[in-house]
Amino acid sequence: MSGTQSALIIGATGQVGRHLLQSLLVSPHYSRVGEYGRRVTPAEDIKEGKDRLEQKTIDFENLGESGLKDGKWDVVYITLGTSRATAGSAEKFEKIDREYVINAAKEARNPEVAAQRIVYCSSVGANPSSSFLYPRSKGLTEEGLAAIGYADTIVFRPGFLAGTARPEPRLVETIYGKLTGLLSHVSDGVEINISKLGQSLYLAGKYGSAALPAGIQSSKAGKPESPFTLLNNAAALKLAEVQE
Repeated sequence: MSGTQSALIIGATGQVGRHLLQSLLVSPHYSRVGEYGRRVTPAEDIKEGKDRLEQKTIDFENLGESGLKDGKWDVVYITLGTSRATAGSAEKFEKIDREYVINAAKEARNPEVAAQRIVYCSSVGANPSSSFLYPRSKGLTEEGLAAIGYADTIVFRPGFLAGTARPEPRLVETIYGKLTGLLSHVSDGVEINISKLGQSLYLAGKYGSAALPAGIQSSKAGKPESPFTLLNNAAALKLAEVQE
């Protein structure tokens, strides 16, 4: 039997989001799963849980018409993100990577859901004070999400994402991936397969900060007035191995 909670995922067509959506639909924990985004997963790519899936394309420039708040979602997962190269400029990157993410999270926040939780996939090295665009944007996004007012905010900072299947291979990513693949044999802080990350994100949303299994070694981060639970790469790997 399916559970009684509902989950929303924003960014399900991305590399990590695809695996998270699969984990959500395979699990009986959620009775409803919403997939909202600029585009949604093709029906032929969904193998399980179609009867529990609600899909909707939305305009991030007009979120008031999105209906995000109406779903009264228990858990909001956000895996939306981009790169400067894909976005085309620093300004467009920050609009998608930070503005869209924070605004969508605000729109999905519903005060009627008292214990509403949000889980965000950030990146290793995220730092709101960084002089570099990517880690600064991620760090500012983390702080922005924590300040919205969700009952529980969980942030993941994974290392290099292994197992991606991009339409066009990226040379730098390929080379770096070989290096992190070697280093992963001696350190659990550098790399994670996207399938494991998707499972770990799902479990964090299911358990919540207070009920994370022992030994995960999560930590607290953020501003004193708006802290959040942080899982680094090592914590994400441990959580992915938890047996439900």
